[in-house]
Amino acid sequence: MAIGLGALVVLAVIADWMKSRVLSKALGRVASEAEIALDKSFFDKNVLGRLAPIIPALVVYYGIVPALGMTRAEAEAGLAPGYLILFWTAVRRLTAAFIVLTLARTVSAFVGAFHHIYMRAYSESIARPIKGYVQVATLVIYVIAGVLMVATLLGRSPLVFLSGIGALAAVLMVVFRNTLVSFAASIQITSNDILRIGDWVEVPQVNANGTVVDIDLHTVRVQNWDKTISTIPTQRLIAESFKNWRGMSESGGRRIKRAILIDVNSVRFLDDDEIRELSRRERLRAHIGDRLDEVARSEPSGSGGDGNGTPEASQRTNLELFRAYVEGYLRAHPKTHQEMTLMVRQLAPGPHGAPIEIYCFSNDTEWLSYEAFQSKIFDHLFAILPEFGLRAFQERSGSDLPRRRDALAPVDGDPKSADSPSGVSD
Repeated sequence: MAIGLGALVVLAVIADWMKSRVLSKALGRVASEAEIALDKSFFDKNVLGRLAPIIPALVVYYGIVPALGMTRAEAEAGLAPGYLILFWTAVRRLTAAFIVLTLARTVSAFVGAFHHIYMRAYSESIARPIKGYVQVATLVIYVIAGVLMVATLLGRSPLVFLSGIGALAAVLMVVFRNTLVSFAASIQITSNDILRIGDWVEVPQVNANGTVVDIDLHTVRVQNWDKTISTIPTQRLIAESFKNWRGMSESGGRRIKRAILIDVNSVRFLDDDEIRELSRRERLRAHIGDRLDEVARSEPSGSGGDGNGTPEASQRTNLELFRAYVEGYLRAHPKTHQEMTLMVRQLAPGPHGAPIEIYCFSNDTEWLSYEAFQSKIFDHLFAILPEFGLRAFQERSGSDLPRRRDALAPVDGDPKSADSPSGVSD
């Protein structure tokens, strides 16, 4: 018996050496030389490496009977000594359970390799991620393997355990509640195309703002713009609202919506000489010439006036011409999306002046280019404001206070005090 068990151990060691040294390396070399992407995916996920331990397990499973010096019929009929029967039964059941576990790990690795191939070879994988389904399949595989292993170790039929699952359904629902809810959420996300890997999303409830880098069964991982990672439960993206910027990227236009605050004290009528001067400037003529012609046609010089003999047609404000200039400037710019909304409008004036809002779209949605275009627009507009006699509103800063105190200080012999600054220029 000792010789037989020793020989069985030696055979198991030789089988393990062959599977690790010969089989795995030989198949790996063949796949590497053939450069087959499918084989590489299976080797990357170590499918054969997980299957290989089944070889020494099979040697032990079928070799334990002759190693104990008896036949299978004697063992099954109970004709051998009791301690041998007990030892044979324990070894076979443990080996069979190990084989089931090995097969489950192999099938799980096979499913993982399939997912890897799907993600790499199919462009639809970004829009239709299947990682959640893969995780559910892996969970089902290990649950089935667990039932079979327990049945094998106890020497019972798996149907005995499966028939009792119905009575434990309530317990299973509680144990796997999060998994079931996450699985349902994953199905809704995938089927409705709510979220894809690479989408820019904003989830204010969890302070997440960045790019989706992974979608699995239970969580969605978002890499924020500060390079931190936010992990969001999948079901929260179904139960709560969030913003997905994918529509902006697919439309080809990114909105610019920003206002310049104009000091209302700088708004005034322009006389004919100022209008003619503006129209002579080559940089301005292309943008306001059509507008001036339209005004001249709609309001001839002889129709009406302002009470001082000035024709009404010439009563154009510098703010009106500035708005016309800005609109023409944007329409002529090559980076403005011409097929989307473009307008320059005046919002309700307030304590900080009259806001002139620029509402248009950039035809480049890339972040750096978009910000550069937006900055260039407002750099130009701030610089061109004095050409129209306009000023941007800006609140007083600390450096303005000493000058104001000097202006309000009482002068010797002046009956006015600092508390009565009337007549002092601002």
